[in-house]
Amino acid sequence: MKVGSARNAAAEWVKEHASREAGFRGAYFSGSTVGLPDDAELSAASDIDVVIVFAQDELPLKLGKFVYRDTLIEATYLSWSQLASVEDVLTSYHLAGSFRVDTIMADPTGHLRRLQAEVSRRFAERGWVRRRCENALQKIENGLRAIDPSATLHDRVTAWLFPTGVTTHVLLVAALRNPTVRLRYLAAREVLMEYGYDPFYADLVKLLGCAHLTPQRVEHHLDELAHTFDAAAAVAKTPFFFSTDITAASRPIAIDGSRELIEAGYHHEAVFWMVATFARCHKILAADAPDLQRTHASAFNAILADLGITSTDDLLRRAKEVIRFLPNLWETTEAILSANPGIRAK
Repeated sequence: MKVGSARNAAAEWVKEHASREAGFRGAYFSGSTVGLPDDAELSAASDIDVVIVFAQDELPLKLGKFVYRDTLIEATYLSWSQLASVEDVLTSYHLAGSFRVDTIMADPTGHLRRLQAEVSRRFAERGWVRRRCENALQKIENGLRAIDPSATLHDRVTAWLFPTGVTTHVLLVAALRNPTVRLRYLAAREVLMEYGYDPFYADLVKLLGCAHLTPQRVEHHLDELAHTFDAAAAVAKTPFFFSTDITAASRPIAIDGSRELIEAGYHHEAVFWMVATFARCHKILAADAPDLQRTHASAFNAILADLGITSTDDLLRRAKEVIRFLPNLWETTEAILSANPGIRAK
């Protein structure tokens, strides 16, 4: 499917469904397709991300992934207040990228287009790029310092994994690249190679704990993940914010997309999303099928052991290692900021 066709399907869904909801204030595209031309091919391991803006601050659980007109759409809800200030959007590394180009598909008040025009104009100014890098850096430290040692294993792993993975986002923001979710390590690798910092990538992979893993070992873990995924998808009932990531419709992203990376020679780059998906599957199984969780526990424990994590102390130690690494990360980030020809003083 072409990106343009996917966008058309998403825009139709917004018009026919989301726009009829109470408090609807607009909708725009986000994620990995932002900036892609309409004639680009949309990978089977990708969806089309849509943000629905509502007036209220209290929002329901995000709709997540669903199929509409043969298109896999992921819909996220956002409060109007989060987009009230141009400066707040320019500072947020998650929000700003969606307004770098015109991604708006519905704007009944006209505010989103005014916001987009101003954010786009100032997006590449050095001061704002640096503030977004600082925003990502702070997210790493805040997240790692907030790990709850008494939480379940899958929650502790998630609390360590995602802030650790934001190390890639700091670099991507400095390079004016999309801080992608599933493919963050591959994107960071490409940026570091482009700017001549290839050796630094090994440090990121080391923090994740997978530098020593072979393609065969990663593929073994993926096979085990596939079994866990299918079991979780079959019994899932309790709603979580990520629930629609663990469904038959989303399997091509989590499983097939990871296999594509391994087969392309990027097995280390597949590990982040595999571990994230393992943890999410176990959160579902813990809630909806505890016996199945125990059945699949050994596979989850095995990939964690390969990452050097066999206890809570290991997780907390690894979190501290990432925090100690942040000055080195910032030094490389500053170097990319200085060398990036797309960044301007004002």
